[in-house]
Amino acid sequence: MGVVSKKVSEGKLLTAEQARDVVARAMPEEDFRDRRVLLIVPDGTRTAPVGTMFKSIHDQIGGTAAALDVMIALGTHQAMGEAAIEQRLEISHDERTGRYAKVQFFNHAWDDPSALKNIGRITAEEISDLSGGLFEMNVPGEGNAKLFDYDQIVLSG
Repeated sequence: MGVVSKKVSEGKLLTAEQARDVVARAMPEEDFRDRRVLLIVPDGTRTAPVGTMFKSIHDQIGGTAAALDVMIALGTHQAMGEAAIEQRLEISHDERTGRYAKVQFFNHAWDDPSALKNIGRITAEEISDLSGGLFEMNVPGEGNAKLFDYDQIVLSG
């Protein structure tokens, strides 16, 4: 799967129809049948059509995927509560407990070492090359351990 995007004019928002078109092209339903999918969305500090995309993705693959869950990419911001996540995804609490009841919501636990998994490292040589020789050390790479519970990771933002 590659990158599929839709650019809209400055000051304009992505319409639900445009979002559905992008999702249909990027995420053919059959490619997600019986797969566990984690949708990663930005937290409330970023501007993005998060609710529109979540609903489009749920409509496209929610009925055929084994799971469709959502992780909030917090950076180093505070975790979002259930009500804040509902607001971010532009869904009501009734929709959350009804139509979207099977969707699990997670906050990226950036500040909990037990929630992270080592995924490799950037070597001192690579860091030196990237920094023009100004800095040189091995840098560990960590990712959220939940990523390894899914067959497919989808980034939306």
